[in-house]
Amino acid sequence: MGVSTSEPDEGIAVVTADYPPVNALPVRGWYDLADAVRAAGRDPAVRCVVLAATGRGFNAGVDIKELQRDTATGGHGALLGANRGCAEAFSAVYECEVPVVAAVQGFCLGGGIGLVGNADAIVAADDATFGLPELDRGALGAATHLARLVPQHLLRTLYYTSRTVTAAELRAHGSVWQVVPRAGLPAAAREVAREIARKDGFLLRLAKAALNGIDPVDVRRSYRFEQGFTFEANLSGVADRVRDTFGAPGGTPTTEG
Repeated sequence: MGVSTSEPDEGIAVVTADYPPVNALPVRGWYDLADAVRAAGRDPAVRCVVLAATGRGFNAGVDIKELQRDTATGGHGALLGANRGCAEAFSAVYECEVPVVAAVQGFCLGGGIGLVGNADAIVAADDATFGLPELDRGALGAATHLARLVPQHLLRTLYYTSRTVTAAELRAHGSVWQVVPRAGLPAAAREVAREIARKDGFLLRLAKAALNGIDPVDVRRSYRFEQGFTFEANLSGVADRVRDTFGAPGGTPTTEG
């Protein structure tokens, strides 16, 4: 369990998250993921990073139960840690010195949207679904990143309803590069990475910096702005009230662990 890095092909690093049962990352996990992505990007031998996960889903966001345990004792350390950890991991993907290809299977929720929204390319399994169930979980955030995947009115509808969209729907919007059968996902993601890694490494780094420099929205500032409203929801007590329905009979349905 945890974050691991492998180099299956020349010029490619695969960073894999493994947090059973559903890849809902604890605070430490977000920082470990950020460290692994940054380290891979700094390696002069790496020209492309593949961001992957084990199990039935790519990422189910933060570990809500970790937050609940902390707030039950009146603390806010886990909330602060999760917010800072998510910001670190999202920034690490965005600021990675080389392109990042996200390989997404199953559910990609909450913080998962933050990761793939900041990736350079997305390859998805045909069972992949994407969404922000934040309002059902007493939180806000990552609309910044969902806005990079879908048009504005669809973003708002998905955000307010907590509904998900499929990989095929995102491909129709141009944000997912390729949709493949689940069994073929690792190979398909690595094939895209190999195509990228055949380019000159120095030029790839220049290209990544140039593309980030012309982005119309500063994703780091935008996400931090959103996080302020998450803190407001917590200070008002509404976040705890909504989170208390997490996993309860008749409460908010969820895939998180």
